[in-house]
Amino acid sequence: MAFTKKHKIKMVSDYETWLNKSQAVFMIEYNKMKVKDIDALRAKVRDTGSEAHIVKNTLMLLAMKNAGYENLKKVEGTLLVGFAFNDPPALAKVFTDSSKNSEIFKLRGGFLEKQPLSMEQVKALADLPPLPVMRAILLGVLQAPATKLVRTLAEPARSLAAVVKAYSEKGASQAA
Repeated sequence: MAFTKKHKIKMVSDYETWLNKSQAVFMIEYNKMKVKDIDALRAKVRDTGSEAHIVKNTLMLLAMKNAGYENLKKVEGTLLVGFAFNDPPALAKVFTDSSKNSEIFKLRGGFLEKQPLSMEQVKALADLPPLPVMRAILLGVLQAPATKLVRTLAEPARSLAAVVKAYSEKGASQAA
């Protein structure tokens, strides 16, 4: 289907908007696709708070150049591009899982904060724990020194209270 120049300008504008809003962009090449396969992948992508779109490569290249992306060799073939607006590792996990045992999808790489990522780097990003788990780990690390400080400050008073209690129990048992 041929696009008019007006339509192409709108498409480039949409691509640029998605690129500027996203923290990461991942690309997956598809062949022999069926609509149900694409719909299933898009549903998983939506669950991560991201979007996936089939793009026209020449227009995507133009939008990426306009948005400041470098090393655009990954934009080849028939591509489905995922735009991670919130949680890049979650989208990377969806894309790597989809391409693992599939003849339809092949991971092409991606970009994180406009820096190119190889397939291995995307897979390493996918292996990271989800964002809520990482936040919990960080919170635990930050709370550990404060917890130790509170224990250290409270220990002398706790020891003194134990001595007073033992002395009072000793006095009560001698009186009886």
